[in-house]
Amino acid sequence: MAMRIRTFEYFIRETFISLRRNGLMSFASISTVALSLLILGLFLVIVLNLNHMISTVESQVQVSIYLQDDLKEKDIRQLGTEISQMPGVTAVNFVDKNEALQKFKKRLGDQQGLLTALGDTNPLPNAFEIKVDKPERVKAVATAASKLKGVEKARFGQEVIEQLFRITRMLRIGGFVLIIFLALAALFIVVNTIRITVFARRKEIGIMKYVGATDWFIRWPFLLEGMLLGFGGSLIAVFFLSQAYSALTNQIYKTLTFLPLIPKYPFLTNVSIVLMIIGTCIGALGSSISLKRFLKV
Repeated sequence: MAMRIRTFEYFIRETFISLRRNGLMSFASISTVALSLLILGLFLVIVLNLNHMISTVESQVQVSIYLQDDLKEKDIRQLGTEISQMPGVTAVNFVDKNEALQKFKKRLGDQQGLLTALGDTNPLPNAFEIKVDKPERVKAVATAASKLKGVEKARFGQEVIEQLFRITRMLRIGGFVLIIFLALAALFIVVNTIRITVFARRKEIGIMKYVGATDWFIRWPFLLEGMLLGFGGSLIAVFFLSQAYSALTNQIYKTLTFLPLIPKYPFLTNVSIVLMIIGTCIGALGSSISLKRFLKV
């Protein structure tokens, strides 16, 4: 047990000696990790917010079921029950023709004079507004509802909805691919940066191999060094990302209050944890890859 503790203390001591001895290179490594993770974090935040906006828009998609004028109140209630029992239907809201007319007038605003010619006539029908659990169900629910007795027609803006679904699929796939690409680019940069540090100590590694040190005994200080460099870089990236996102959300909430951004907390905390884990793993992996060639003595 005492041997293990002394070995661990040796690894920690060697790690910090190496960081201090190669101060300029350590600074370059941390800066590279910080910049790489900051760019990755910015794109991650953008993609997650786009996904959140898309989900919000999709959740607001609804089907409007227009009823025949001669339906009695009992038939309307029965129709509402049948619609609510359809697979995927989560909410059914009845809008009578008078309420529909008031909403229409409110949308017209200053142009309400256009309705003067109608007099006391209300041309709008009674209707049900339906929400579903998945956007993909909209078309099926609208088709099924339109076949019910007493339904005049069902509308859900088919062309607009289908176009929205195509765009959202592209954005989600594109965002995922972009995040993977940026993570690999960050790993590539870090591997090459840490390789320079390892190269500067290649003679020291060779001597340790010749005197009988195992690969893992040599590797651990470098792994810890890489993890510290990655973790340090991620802390810097997290700080600037948090400041940038806080400033952005405050500004948007002042001017574009309708824009559904993800609230800062716990969103920033979760993103920060992810970036710190990624940074630490990239540092360790970068050190391991960089060291592999020099252990073959």
